[in-house]
Amino acid sequence: MAPDDVLRVGQLLLTSTLVITVLALICNIVVLTGRRAALTDARAAHGKARAGVGARTSGSDDDALVDEAEGVDETEEVPRGAFAARTIGDRLPKGLALYATGFTAVSVVLLVAYLVMRTITSGYSPFANQHEFAVSFAFGILLAYLLAEYRYRIRALSMVVLPVVIALLVYANSLDMTIKPLVPALKDNLMLTLHVAFAVLSYGAACVSFGAASLYLAHPYLRVKALPSQEVLDDIGYKAAAVTYPLLTLMIVMGSIWANTAWGRYWGWDPKETAALVTWLIYTAYLHTRVTRGWQGSRSAWMLILGFAAVLFAYFGNHFFGGLHSYG
Repeated sequence: MAPDDVLRVGQLLLTSTLVITVLALICNIVVLTGRRAALTDARAAHGKARAGVGARTSGSDDDALVDEAEGVDETEEVPRGAFAARTIGDRLPKGLALYATGFTAVSVVLLVAYLVMRTITSGYSPFANQHEFAVSFAFGILLAYLLAEYRYRIRALSMVVLPVVIALLVYANSLDMTIKPLVPALKDNLMLTLHVAFAVLSYGAACVSFGAASLYLAHPYLRVKALPSQEVLDDIGYKAAAVTYPLLTLMIVMGSIWANTAWGRYWGWDPKETAALVTWLIYTAYLHTRVTRGWQGSRSAWMLILGFAAVLFAYFGNHFFGGLHSYG
């Protein structure tokens, strides 16, 4: 494929991914807010039915319907007489939930196609510049989110995670997409692939923990029916951080080996190296205080938010401080 064709197809894939991810976010928002609205309408209809003359007795066939919102144990009775008020509001979100997950999965497939296309065209792993890593970063987050949604059946995380992905895709689209020859420091393709692959996976898990922590702190102020309990969010944040930490460790180890090959030293306090170390120390502190001191709740949530802020700084920091990791 000619270079111009690669750029055109790549632009199409990235733009399509951006649009589809936005659609996934919209569907998730409708699902998460629609169920609450549906239950509110049902209760209103229930109240009118009871207030009217000749209202049903509690022993009739119009007994309670149990709300099926994710992560919520709702026991208030809603009679079948209110079913008409729920039909549109309940069935539509359930259908949109499938679309939301499907759109997210399609976004992952499109990003894989884009990264594979660049790999075949360039002959090296698609991790060599800011544009390629932005796309890879978005892929890692989407993959981690899909796994979390599948494991915990909680799509509320999408309200935090998908906007981060959208921002990364917008940023990636704003950068130069031209495939250029590798700089000498990046020509150890195996170490480059391992180092950045661990970074992508760890950053994706870190974003999930960030999403759980953000929802934990916002929980008292959100009126979203399908929002899980704070205990569940706290647990998800912890488990995602427990995945993030070893991957971050491997990223740093592989990076130091690569640095010795490329620059003749394992560690040089380059701004990006230092930012990665600070990020690792934050997650170390989080896990230490969680396991040995029993920290949970707001304190732990703030540490996870600080950890993801450090992740973002490690990624964008070279724009401000330069260093050997500034590859464009």
